[in-house]
Amino acid sequence: MWEGVDDIYSYILLIFVVIFFAGNILTGKAINELPPFTIAFFRLVVAFIVLFPIGFRKALQYREQFMAYKKPFLIMTLSGITFFNTLIYAALQFTTSTNVSVLETAIPVVTVLLSAIILKEHIQSFQWIGMIISIIGAVWVVIDGNVMQLLAMDWNVGDGIMILAIGCWAIYSVFVKQYMPLFPSYAAMLVMTGISVIVLFPFVMVEWLVVGIPTALGSNAHIGGLIYLGIFPSFIAILMYNHAVQQLGASKASIFLNFLPVVTMIGASVWLGETVTGAKIVGALAVMGGVMLTTHERKSKGNQQIKERIS
Repeated sequence: MWEGVDDIYSYILLIFVVIFFAGNILTGKAINELPPFTIAFFRLVVAFIVLFPIGFRKALQYREQFMAYKKPFLIMTLSGITFFNTLIYAALQFTTSTNVSVLETAIPVVTVLLSAIILKEHIQSFQWIGMIISIIGAVWVVIDGNVMQLLAMDWNVGDGIMILAIGCWAIYSVFVKQYMPLFPSYAAMLVMTGISVIVLFPFVMVEWLVVGIPTALGSNAHIGGLIYLGIFPSFIAILMYNHAVQQLGASKASIFLNFLPVVTMIGASVWLGETVTGAKIVGALAVMGGVMLTTHERKSKGNQQIKERIS
């Protein structure tokens, strides 16, 4: 009984994760006068300041644990915290948000493949069908039902950067399932954020040498945007996602990212005045149906044994 309650709780957390991640894209686009490493660096500085008082004591207490698993911990840090969003902000400098949304629908598929290879997670046929439906629905949303628009997209270097981002998040999801339960959540996020700030600092310095110190950095709108990015997508959403991955597995948790284009469209409609068409509604329903099918688990002894084996 309680296992079912935990699953429902994890699904609710994933809904908020998608909302916060959609806010990450909308806010990142709104403040993209700032260069990408600058955005990524200062959002993590904000996150580190917020996390420090609640995670520092545990981080000291578990320092030997961090050192014992330093290699997988560093992989999680660099893939999910340091470079995933940095690559998204970089991609948005060159490509459209539509292209980014289309490419992000590939994240669950890549995560599923890595989970099957690395974690030996069993993916049932109906779950594959659900993934395909959700991907088609997500693409349908961002192209507004116009297949020729998809064929006519102007793919560029930003799309290549997004492919790297997809790989980063898939790797992060798989390693979270294996290793994140070894560390206290707040302490792990604090250490990850601290490492990321150190890693990104020289990139920011080079960026400022090339493009100059951005004058927009001091505006209230950009400061507010960076505070939002540092608290919600960088801190709260990551904690929620980590919990969901530990409970549901990387494959099931990542499929919820296919809600991202839908929620982003809704946010753009509310805040930017964009029109929500019938084709977008149909696509949204397809995404939701695909997610429900993929996350549905048949009640059988065999499935239970599989779940116990991969947990």
